[in-house]
Amino acid sequence: QVQLVESGGGLVQAGGSLRLSCAASGRTVSSYAMGWFRQAPGKERDIVAAITRSGGRTYYADSVKGRFTISRDNAKNTVYLQMNSLKPEDTAVYYCAAKWDDNVIITRRYDYWGQGTQVTVSS
Repeated sequence: QVQLVESGGGLVQAGGSLRLSCAASGRTVSSYAMGWFRQAPGKERDIVAAITRSGGRTYYADSVKGRFTISRDNAKNTVYLQMNSLKPEDTAVYYCAAKWDDNVIITRRYDYWGQGTQVTVSS
């Protein structure tokens, strides 16, 4: 079991940066693969980035490659999403998620979810 709380969202101008944080309690973050998802109004929740337990393998959606970076600090029980060169189309609620199975991370089937944090990018 793990509880996840996202923070760091807000309003930013196009081209700006934000860093989202996901603080975990209960089980340690090191026990799980971690992912970031986002959902815009009227759209499906889509995977943005994911990372294995050790951080040795990552995944990024094509729309964010080269702009976003997922990282984890297992000692602090926290995962991050650094978002640079933000675009209006990045506007969404961003969710942190945890998954026990470390072998498959490119999936919507994660086991635990945070409450989400709003990211709004103005043009």
